[in-house]
Amino acid sequence: MKIGRVTLSDRASSGIYEDRSGPEIERVLREQFSEPVEIESVLLPDEQPQIEAALKELCAAGCALVVTTGGTGPSARDVTPEATRAILEKELPGFGEIMRAVSFARVPTAILSRATAGVCGETLIVNLPGNPKAIAECLPPLLPAIAEAIDHITGFRPKLKT
Repeated sequence: MKIGRVTLSDRASSGIYEDRSGPEIERVLREQFSEPVEIESVLLPDEQPQIEAALKELCAAGCALVVTTGGTGPSARDVTPEATRAILEKELPGFGEIMRAVSFARVPTAILSRATAGVCGETLIVNLPGNPKAIAECLPPLLPAIAEAIDHITGFRPKLKT
Protein backbone atom coordinates (compact mmCIF):
# COMPACT_ATOMS: atom_id res chain seq x y z
CA MET A 1 0.00 0.00 0.00
CA LYS A 2 1.31 3.42 -0.92
CA ILE A 3 1.10 6.12 1.77
CA GLY A 4 2.04 9.78 1.64
CA ARG A 5 3.37 11.45 4.76
CA VAL A 6 3.57 15.25 4.84
CA THR A 7 5.28 17.17 7.64
CA LEU A 8 4.30 20.83 7.78
CA SER A 9 6.66 23.01 9.74
CA ASP A 10 8.42 26.27 8.92
CA ARG A 11 11.27 25.45 11.30
CA ALA A 12 11.81 21.81 10.32
CA SER A 13 11.63 22.63 6.61
CA SER A 14 14.28 25.33 7.05
CA GLY A 15 16.58 23.01 9.04
CA ILE A 16 16.21 24.74 12.41
CA TYR A 17 15.25 21.42 13.96
CA GLU A 18 14.78 17.82 12.93
CA ASP A 19 11.41 16.47 11.83
CA ARG A 20 10.49 13.93 14.50
CA SER A 21 6.74 13.82 13.81
CA GLY A 22 6.99 12.39 10.29
CA PRO A 23 9.21 9.48 11.35
CA GLU A 24 6.80 8.76 14.24
CA ILE A 25 3.93 8.45 11.76
CA GLU A 26 6.00 6.01 9.71
CA ARG A 27 6.87 3.98 12.81
CA VAL A 28 3.25 3.65 13.87
CA LEU A 29 2.00 2.77 10.37
CA ARG A 30 4.72 0.17 9.75
CA GLU A 31 4.04 -1.30 13.20
CA GLN A 32 0.25 -1.47 12.75
CA PHE A 33 -0.31 -2.51 9.12
CA SER A 34 0.33 -6.19 8.46
CA GLU A 35 1.26 -5.76 4.79
CA PRO A 36 4.28 -3.81 3.57
CA VAL A 37 3.77 -0.10 3.07
CA GLU A 38 5.61 2.23 0.72
CA ILE A 39 5.84 5.68 2.26
CA GLU A 40 6.56 8.83 0.30
CA SER A 41 7.73 11.61 2.62
CA VAL A 42 7.36 15.36 2.07
CA LEU A 43 8.60 18.19 4.32
CA LEU A 44 7.15 21.65 3.67
CA PRO A 45 6.78 25.06 5.30
CA ASP A 46 3.35 26.22 6.43
CA GLU A 47 2.36 27.65 3.04
CA GLN A 48 -1.15 26.77 1.88
CA PRO A 49 -0.46 26.70 -1.89
CA GLN A 50 2.51 24.34 -1.39
CA ILE A 51 0.51 22.11 0.94
CA GLU A 52 -2.41 21.89 -1.50
CA ALA A 53 -0.05 21.07 -4.37
CA ALA A 54 1.73 18.35 -2.38
CA LEU A 55 -1.56 16.77 -1.29
CA LYS A 56 -2.86 16.75 -4.87
CA GLU A 57 0.40 15.26 -6.12
CA LEU A 58 0.34 12.44 -3.56
CA CYS A 59 -3.30 11.69 -4.39
CA ALA A 60 -2.48 11.62 -8.11
CA ALA A 61 0.50 9.34 -7.42
CA GLY A 62 -1.84 6.63 -6.13
CA CYS A 63 -1.51 6.97 -2.38
CA ALA A 64 -4.43 5.24 -0.65
CA LEU A 65 -3.65 7.27 2.47
CA VAL A 66 -2.01 10.65 3.00
CA VAL A 67 -1.23 11.63 6.58
CA THR A 68 -0.18 15.16 7.50
CA THR A 69 1.46 16.33 10.70
CA GLY A 70 1.56 19.89 11.95
CA GLY A 71 -0.18 23.12 11.12
CA THR A 72 -3.52 22.34 12.79
CA GLY A 73 -3.44 24.85 15.62
CA PRO A 74 -4.90 28.36 15.86
CA SER A 75 -1.81 30.41 14.92
CA ALA A 76 -1.78 32.50 11.76
CA ARG A 77 0.73 30.14 10.06
CA ASP A 78 -1.34 26.99 10.82
CA VAL A 79 -3.11 26.36 7.50
CA THR A 80 -3.14 22.58 7.13
CA PRO A 81 -6.93 22.16 7.62
CA GLU A 82 -7.60 24.93 5.10
CA ALA A 83 -5.26 23.34 2.53
CA THR A 84 -6.82 19.95 3.14
CA ARG A 85 -10.40 21.18 2.86
CA ALA A 86 -9.54 23.02 -0.37
CA ILE A 87 -8.93 19.71 -2.16
CA LEU A 88 -11.41 17.41 -0.40
CA GLU A 89 -14.49 16.05 -2.11
CA LYS A 90 -15.92 14.75 1.17
CA GLU A 91 -14.92 15.82 4.66
CA LEU A 92 -14.83 13.24 7.47
CA PRO A 93 -14.73 15.39 10.63
CA GLY A 94 -15.06 12.41 12.97
CA PHE A 95 -11.31 11.77 12.71
CA GLY A 96 -10.51 15.18 14.20
CA GLU A 97 -13.23 14.81 16.79
CA ILE A 98 -11.79 11.51 18.04
CA MET A 99 -8.22 12.85 18.13
CA ARG A 100 -9.33 15.83 20.20
CA ALA A 101 -11.29 13.56 22.56
CA VAL A 102 -8.39 11.14 22.99
CA SER A 103 -5.90 13.95 23.59
CA PHE A 104 -8.12 16.12 25.79
CA ALA A 105 -8.00 13.53 28.58
CA ARG A 106 -4.22 14.10 28.80
CA VAL A 107 -3.77 17.63 27.44
CA PRO A 108 -6.69 20.05 27.92
CA THR A 109 -5.31 22.38 25.24
CA ALA A 110 -5.85 19.62 22.62
CA ILE A 111 -9.22 21.21 21.89
CA LEU A 112 -7.29 23.94 20.04
CA SER A 113 -6.57 21.45 17.25
CA ARG A 114 -8.49 21.98 14.03
CA ALA A 115 -7.41 18.68 12.45
CA THR A 116 -9.77 17.08 9.97
CA ALA A 117 -9.86 14.32 7.37
CA GLY A 118 -11.57 13.50 4.13
CA VAL A 119 -11.57 11.99 0.68
CA CYS A 120 -9.86 13.28 -2.45
CA GLY A 121 -10.39 10.93 -5.38
CA GLU A 122 -9.32 7.50 -4.15
CA THR A 123 -7.24 8.85 -1.27
CA LEU A 124 -8.02 9.29 2.41
CA ILE A 125 -6.29 12.35 3.88
CA VAL A 126 -5.91 12.63 7.66
CA ASN A 127 -4.44 15.61 9.55
CA LEU A 128 -2.52 14.66 12.68
CA PRO A 129 -0.99 16.82 15.42
CA GLY A 130 2.58 18.02 15.03
CA ASN A 131 3.87 16.39 18.23
CA PRO A 132 5.36 12.86 18.13
CA LYS A 133 3.82 11.93 21.50
CA ALA A 134 0.38 13.08 20.30
CA ILE A 135 0.82 11.07 17.10
CA ALA A 136 1.60 7.93 19.12
CA GLU A 137 -1.59 8.51 21.14
CA CYS A 138 -3.93 9.60 18.33
CA LEU A 139 -3.01 7.52 15.29
CA PRO A 140 -3.48 3.93 16.60
CA PRO A 141 -7.15 4.43 17.63
CA LEU A 142 -7.89 5.82 14.16
CA LEU A 143 -6.47 2.85 12.25
CA PRO A 144 -9.63 0.68 12.15
CA ALA A 145 -11.57 3.62 10.68
CA ILE A 146 -8.69 4.38 8.30
CA ALA A 147 -8.73 0.78 7.02
CA GLU A 148 -12.52 0.88 6.65
CA ALA A 149 -12.43 4.22 4.83
CA ILE A 150 -9.75 3.00 2.41
CA ASP A 151 -11.90 -0.06 1.71
CA HIS A 152 -14.93 2.15 0.96
CA ILE A 153 -12.87 4.48 -1.24
CA THR A 154 -10.71 1.97 -3.15
CA GLY A 155 -12.20 -1.49 -2.63
CA PHE A 156 -8.94 -2.58 -0.97
CA ARG A 157 -8.99 -3.19 2.77
CA PRO A 158 -5.58 -2.92 4.41
CA LYS A 159 -5.05 -5.47 7.15
CA LEU A 160 -4.08 -4.39 10.63
CA LYS A 161 -2.03 -6.44 13.03
CA THR A 162 -4.10 -7.69 15.93
